[in-house]
Amino acid sequence: MTKKIMKKTFGPAKNTDEQVNAQPSAIPVITDAALKDVSTQASLITKETELAKREGILEERERQIEEKLKILDQKLEQVEKVRKDLLSKLEKSSKMSAEDAQKILLESVEKDLASEISKKVKEAEDQIKLQADEKVREILADSMLHGVTDVISEFTTSKVTLEDEELKGRIIGKEGRNIRSFEQATGVDVVMDDESPNNLILSSFDPVRREIAKVSLERLIADGRIQPQRIEEIVEKTKEDIEKLMLQAGEKLCHDVGIYNMPVELMALLGRFKYRYSYGQNMIQHTLEETQIGVEIARQIGADVNVVKLGCLLHDIGKILTDWDEGTHVERGVQLAKKFGFPEKVVNCIAEHHEDQPFSAVESICVYLGDAISGGRPGARHENVQDYIKRLEDIERIATSFEAVEKAFAVQAGREVRVVVFPDKISDDELPKLVHDIGTQIQKEVMVPGAVKITAIRETRASDQFLTSGG
Repeated sequence: MTKKIMKKTFGPAKNTDEQVNAQPSAIPVITDAALKDVSTQASLITKETELAKREGILEERERQIEEKLKILDQKLEQVEKVRKDLLSKLEKSSKMSAEDAQKILLESVEKDLASEISKKVKEAEDQIKLQADEKVREILADSMLHGVTDVISEFTTSKVTLEDEELKGRIIGKEGRNIRSFEQATGVDVVMDDESPNNLILSSFDPVRREIAKVSLERLIADGRIQPQRIEEIVEKTKEDIEKLMLQAGEKLCHDVGIYNMPVELMALLGRFKYRYSYGQNMIQHTLEETQIGVEIARQIGADVNVVKLGCLLHDIGKILTDWDEGTHVERGVQLAKKFGFPEKVVNCIAEHHEDQPFSAVESICVYLGDAISGGRPGARHENVQDYIKRLEDIERIATSFEAVEKAFAVQAGREVRVVVFPDKISDDELPKLVHDIGTQIQKEVMVPGAVKITAIRETRASDQFLTSGG
């Protein structure tokens, strides 16, 4: 019975090898990649555990530091409280506040050290003066070196030489019509010099007009057709040529000093310096020298180079504004600079370069020094002694022509006039008007570079004589 049940339950027995071959294996296969992943995961777990451990250590240390800081703050509060208590007790016992005690202590120390401080200050001042003088000499010498030039002073004669005297008759023309047309077209006066029969002298206060007249006359002589219509054609063509030359000269001057964004109108005005001379010194040469010197001084002392550069370039531009009747060349230059919207510092450089106004900035001083060095160097300028004396005499003559003036003295090459008045003929209140009238008359009659300073002196004295009892 038992055997039957067993057979029925398990069935007939089969070969073991067949069973193995017939059924797939249930044992998993472990590859190298799987082993590597397991190793990596184990390593990460280890690192995470280590980091967690370190984080716990850091948190514990941070907690300890915070506790120590709290203890330290408490101790500092206690110390501050003790200090205040002691200070309060000290003030009560001395009957003096902390500020009073500090003041007394400082006064005592200052008194003890006063002589020593004075000695140190004096030594420092002497040392600074010595170093300053040496530094100033170095700066000026180096700056003047930048302005050194081998150009000899030029002089304009406005003279045209004729090949023979017969040309004079052709230039004059029938009943003087040629010379009248020429003078009207050019705006200059033609002077016949009997002492120099082969020369014609062209006279005009405007150097550009004089140059146009000179070139036009030379072209007319070369052309041979000297008649009113031809004169007008030649003069007009010469004007155009001279304008082009002046624009080129102004542009070159701006580029030589390192300025490249100047308005065309201003470059044309600066180009007029080509034909403008001041005491024999050509204005383009003078402006270039002054700019080089002024810029170098500015660099040496740390001033604004751009302001100095513009101030030097434009400082004398008022001299060629012949159409502006009022004011000195300084005042005209200031007005022009304001018209073109230049910065205030540049305008001040123009206004102060002859010390007509007090210096407002170090840049104005640089422009003033550059102008003085360029104009004052040996060989830069020349003025006939007779003309110089005549200018001073004319100034004194104009001043003494006023009834209230007793004496007049022209000093500083005519830039300053000192007038002594009769005290009984004029009052103190009337002096300003007298000074103004003298200045206006000098401005009309005498050509003086820069502004003229006029000082009127009115002095009254009272004296008497008394006999003493012993007399």
